[in-house]
Amino acid sequence: MGRIDKENYYLDIAQTVAGRSTCLRRCYGAILVKSDEIISTGYNGAPRGRRNCVDLNYCTREALNIPSGERYELCRSVHAEANAIISAARSEALGATLYMACVEPESGALIPGSTSCSMCRRLIINAGIARVVIRDTRTEYRVVDVADWVREDDSLPRSL
Repeated sequence: MGRIDKENYYLDIAQTVAGRSTCLRRCYGAILVKSDEIISTGYNGAPRGRRNCVDLNYCTREALNIPSGERYELCRSVHAEANAIISAARSEALGATLYMACVEPESGALIPGSTSCSMCRRLIINAGIARVVIRDTRTEYRVVDVADWVREDDSLPRSL
């Protein structure tokens, strides 16, 4: 058995963190790493003190047939990326890398092609995070330079 590379090492940890998710639709896990140290972790779930979807056995977005990636304001959860950022000081987040993995709640299978929503992208940009590494398969991942998200401003209408 060969030694795994650092990216997959941190992605394994992010995938384990996703196991704490309380979402019925998608389980995200995120970890913030700087200078080879884990700064914070986060998973998607209801704000502290509020009941989670898994406890209610109910997802508002699912009940309303809202497609994945839309109408997040109706979701009970704080996203994994946001929770990782909330748990870190900005000085620790500056120049850091955010690792994340997304799994299907029932099967635990990885969901390839996952990415941060536009709201989380804004948080990642303002936190000063430099890179986002997103797991697609057990060994394959994508690396996003956050400067690309700044340049490719998804909050502007496409016609501008």
